[in-house]
Amino acid sequence: MKRTKTIIFLTLIVVAFSVALYYLWMKNQEDPVKYTSEEPTEETIVVKTVATGSIVPKEEILIKPNISGVIEEVYIEAGEYVQQGDLIAKIRVIPNVSSLTSAKNTIASNRTSLQTAEINFKTQETIFKRQKELFEKGVIAANDFDQVNNTYLQAKQQVEQARINVQQARQNYDIIKTGTTSGVGNIAQTLVRATVSGMVLDVPVKAGNQVIEANNFNEGTSIASLADVKKMIFEGKVDESEVGKIKEGLPLEITVGAIEDVKFDAVLDYIAPKGVEENGAIQFEIKGSLEKMDSTFIRAGLSANASIILEKAEKVLAIKEALVQYDDETKKPFVEIEVGDQQFERKEVELGISDGIFVEVKDGISKEDKIKVWNQLQGVPKYAQQ
Repeated sequence: MKRTKTIIFLTLIVVAFSVALYYLWMKNQEDPVKYTSEEPTEETIVVKTVATGSIVPKEEILIKPNISGVIEEVYIEAGEYVQQGDLIAKIRVIPNVSSLTSAKNTIASNRTSLQTAEINFKTQETIFKRQKELFEKGVIAANDFDQVNNTYLQAKQQVEQARINVQQARQNYDIIKTGTTSGVGNIAQTLVRATVSGMVLDVPVKAGNQVIEANNFNEGTSIASLADVKKMIFEGKVDESEVGKIKEGLPLEITVGAIEDVKFDAVLDYIAPKGVEENGAIQFEIKGSLEKMDSTFIRAGLSANASIILEKAEKVLAIKEALVQYDDETKKPFVEIEVGDQQFERKEVELGISDGIFVEVKDGISKEDKIKVWNQLQGVPKYAQQ
């Protein structure tokens, strides 16, 4: 009897232990995480890269004087609009003593040449009249008279040329002394006028400043800079890691820091063929023309950022990129579709472009499918995961 009780007791222990093992095995088969799911959405996905730079005029014209001297008066200020031909400044010429002396000597020399030419002309004129009378009477031959006539005409031409030389020498003297002279009309060089129409961006000189004319050895002093502020461009730089992704003709979205909540459309016009090293990285210059500025005034030199649109897919079926899994062997993308309560089925998908958050799904799922959030954190509420 005692032995029977012992056997029954041991049997109960074995059964209890077996039940406990089975319970633990069943619990181990259950997924400890309760997965949530998300549905695909319709998104506009834009792949872009950003370049930093500034807004500058497409063409900036520097107005330089045609003669050296001192600014006597400035007639414009930065911010004003001017038309082509408008007066910008007036220059007072400070004559160079050496040039002035040389011009005086040239006048004196040309006057002496004129006097000599006039004396020679009078002599030849007397000879011409005498020989003409003899020719008309038949005393001298025609060939002899032709020679006298040619000499007379040459003497007359020399007088006219000498007078022109004297006049030119006087004009040159006046220009050296005052910057202008009579008879030159609009060529007066002491008055500086606008060569194009546009806004005055800068006037770096003021009355009393000395200016130098542009020549082969000096670019000259800039009196003002003009530009058409309705034709602006973006100038910026992109890193060497991004330059291979862009090409001319791509659209740009320009944002200006000083102008909030406004974006300007532009087109990429230029990519520098050569990079420049800056802070240890190679940078390539880019330029883009702004379009449809309307009435918005952008000041030249404002800092701006340009988003270069590399790819764009509008209103496409998309899911969060975090929902995509990849097969360990084939490396092909797939998602898990909910088919029941905590039951999921694997489906391979064909992906399109991605902006790092959303990825386009070209094939494999529909808008009604619920996709498993396979990498959610345990013990974290759903609202915190989002």
